Amino acid sequence: MTRLTIDFVSDVVCPWCVIGLRGLEIALDRIDDVEADIRLHPFELNPAMGPEGQDIGEHIAEKYGATPQQSAANRDAIRQRAAEVGFTMSAAPGGRIYNSFDAHRLLDWAGEQGKALALKHALFTTYFTERRDIGDHAVLVDAAQVAGLDADAAREILSSDAHGDRVREEEARWRREGVTAVPTIVIDDRYMISGGQPADAFERALRQIAAEVEARAPA
Repeated sequence: MTRLTIDFVSDVVCPWCVIGLRGLEIALDRIDDVEADIRLHPFELNPAMGPEGQDIGEHIAEKYGATPQQSAANRDAIRQRAAEVGFTMSAAPGGRIYNSFDAHRLLDWAGEQGKALALKHALFTTYFTERRDIGDHAVLVDAAQVAGLDADAAREILSSDAHGDRVREEEARWRREGVTAVPTIVIDDRYMISGGQPADAFERALRQIAAEVEARAPA
């Protein structure tokens, strides 16, 4: 059995991060002789986003210069890619993008409980499928409960500034490492994979990496 450590740097409001995480997990399920420890790390795509959020079409136009037609086509492509890895993204028109800092604080706390991955998936569903405001503390507490976390404990974390410094330190660390876009996946502190790759691409990469790791192992 080859054991790999996988650092997954991502944001809750990043659709390619959903696709990347699901693709990675599907690939790992296909490989019987690889065991992975997936560690989640925060990265805010829009750290200055206000609490009220912003219309997604307006945001994409401002940030990337995309026309409404380009934006709609891109969303359709993302929904299709998400469906390929078993994830449903809302097809309803409109939608908003929200500040994700508190979601990352909650994820950091969930990691201490061994529930970070469960919460990450719950937050993706909350935001992309249900179109709820992941900047709203009540919404975050609901997601925590779905992930099997204690609602009162989650509420207490969110009502304080707990885990804020650690989230900022983690984000600064990955920016120093050169991460400018997400998802970024780092395997065994040695190999980097960028973007929401298909499961087949992750499977090929993981098999190759596992073979190289085994080849370097002492006899």
